[in-house]
Amino acid sequence: MRLSAVRFGVMVLAVWPLARAAEHVTLKNGFEVDCARQEAVGDKVRLYFAGKNEANYLEVAATSVVRVEEIADAPVELPKTIAMPKASEMAKLTKAEMHEMLAHAGGEHNIDADLLASVVRAESGGQVRAVSRTGARGLMQLMPGTADDLGVQDSFRPEQNIAGGTAYLDALLTRYHDNVALALAAYNAGPKAVDKYHGVPPYRETRAYVARVIREFNRRKQMALAAGAQAGAQ
Repeated sequence: MRLSAVRFGVMVLAVWPLARAAEHVTLKNGFEVDCARQEAVGDKVRLYFAGKNEANYLEVAATSVVRVEEIADAPVELPKTIAMPKASEMAKLTKAEMHEMLAHAGGEHNIDADLLASVVRAESGGQVRAVSRTGARGLMQLMPGTADDLGVQDSFRPEQNIAGGTAYLDALLTRYHDNVALALAAYNAGPKAVDKYHGVPPYRETRAYVARVIREFNRRKQMALAAGAQAGAQ
């Protein structure tokens, strides 16, 4: 399977509100969330999004919230081409569900599932409904145009998003002759930027992203080797 050892920086996570958001919450991991209100539940904080559905919230550790800012009361319209996912589809996937989807997509494109998992972690932190400030959506943060080109009908459906993101990464690996660093840089900054600089672009975010994904990939492989060695010793 394709491996190799190199987007992130501070990735911005936002969610399309159904009407108006009241607070902008910044988390320790750099993610930012717009929500209508907060509610403390034990050592957790629930960030509720606008709308009448009380199940429409993101739960985070109370200690992970570093800043809360009020948002000006301005109307926000949903993109007409994207429907909000159902509440049942917005929860974070279980590790087993995520692994199964990544393994299936990786098998289809001969890409190591750990590499895909590392990209998902950097892109969205595993949040099915993540939406960036630039409009990228879902687990692998597909831009609407890219999603359309890949045949992804709903970027908030995890199996479609992973399939589309994996197909896109596969195309980039092919384009850059399995150079993982260049493929990841293109995934973040676009192929034009990589081609312009004949390598990883000198963008702080892109270089940090490439390093972050490869670091996570190596961590996963080291853990797998350690687990294998321990199992063999028993």
